[in-house]
Amino acid sequence: MVGSINSNAFSGSQVSNVAANQNESLTKSQVTTENSASGSQKDTSSLSSLSVQLSESAARAAARDSSLSRKELGAKANELLSKISGDGYFINKKANDAEVPDTQDPVLLARAANATQFVNGSGKNPFAGMSSDQLSLIIYDDSGSFTTNERRAAWRESFDQESAWRQKVVANAMAEYNGTGKLTEFFTAALEHYKGLPVIVQAQYPNSYEAKLQGWIALDFNYKTHTVEGKGSPQEVMDKVLNLDKQLFDDAGADD
Repeated sequence: MVGSINSNAFSGSQVSNVAANQNESLTKSQVTTENSASGSQKDTSSLSSLSVQLSESAARAAARDSSLSRKELGAKANELLSKISGDGYFINKKANDAEVPDTQDPVLLARAANATQFVNGSGKNPFAGMSSDQLSLIIYDDSGSFTTNERRAAWRESFDQESAWRQKVVANAMAEYNGTGKLTEFFTAALEHYKGLPVIVQAQYPNSYEAKLQGWIALDFNYKTHTVEGKGSPQEVMDKVLNLDKQLFDDAGADD
């Protein structure tokens, strides 16, 4: 899910209204212009620093993804996630909060401090609004380019975006089922979502996920009158698809 960085997150100072008096107007315009220029420089610096980091992360991710099998990549993803979520993160909470980037760059230091504030309940997520591809690069980058709390902040944003997508797709699916008795559009949306995920995220899904969805889409069954793999209520079917139900997505005999 790579898109452009949200420019709103790096907006500069806004130019103030000039006063009626011509002398005051000139003075205020000069000050505002100087502040605006300074803000633009900071914005460019922030954008440039993050762009460089993401570019380097993308190169490392490409090398990692091409060197591991799907099974190995999925295991690597779980290992990396354990450092920024669950017990693995909280066991080292004190060290995580004390971690700072190995740099003198004030932009990187400020962003890392912002991330620590955010994961501790205050301030704004420095990665809010970024694309899933960009967030993934940060989440799974254990090179030290990003601090643990920066990676956790990116993971939180990714989780929020995924949750928002799920709420929307389930609402649409219920409307589809109530109107037609089918879930074909739901399966299609789930498949498109999966295809748009970064490779390391796809590797955490069952091997049969894509094939199963394609099969259900092709069947185009009416769940009000027929029974197929997804037995039970439409909500149960949707929950199984979204939660990667192990029995539903039986990987027996699948290649790694």
